[in-house]
Amino acid sequence: MSETTQASQATRPRKEFRNISVPQILSYRLPLAGRLSILHRVSGALLFLALPIVLLPLFQLSVASPESFEQFRSFAAHPLSKLVFLVLIWAYLHHFCAGIRYLLLDLHIGMSKESGKRSAGIVFAVSLVLTAVFALKLFGAF
Repeated sequence: MSETTQASQATRPRKEFRNISVPQILSYRLPLAGRLSILHRVSGALLFLALPIVLLPLFQLSVASPESFEQFRSFAAHPLSKLVFLVLIWAYLHHFCAGIRYLLLDLHIGMSKESGKRSAGIVFAVSLVLTAVFALKLFGAF
């Protein structure tokens, strides 16, 4: 490297990195695989937090006695309860499907940019279709 090239690189101003503000975060466009990754974390956190707060108490209520099972049935029949169950069903299905995708990535299957985008789209499609099927069953369509 010549001295003039080194001198020009040394005098060139460096990039200045600043903290990102909320409007910048909201306007940032993630690729599909990035959105999938964030929703995988959100669904995992939702399932983790719902376990002691929602799922275990309801399970205990359903197996304690026949009377408590009837309480559980009346609680689960309410539309708001069904909506909460549907969100948890989506979280489970999304987390499961995305987890399979990440296991395949760990095996170095689908590592290219194009196949990563395609597999992220497949995960979104499969998890949403399965959620719709479970929603139809949950709300009594069949």
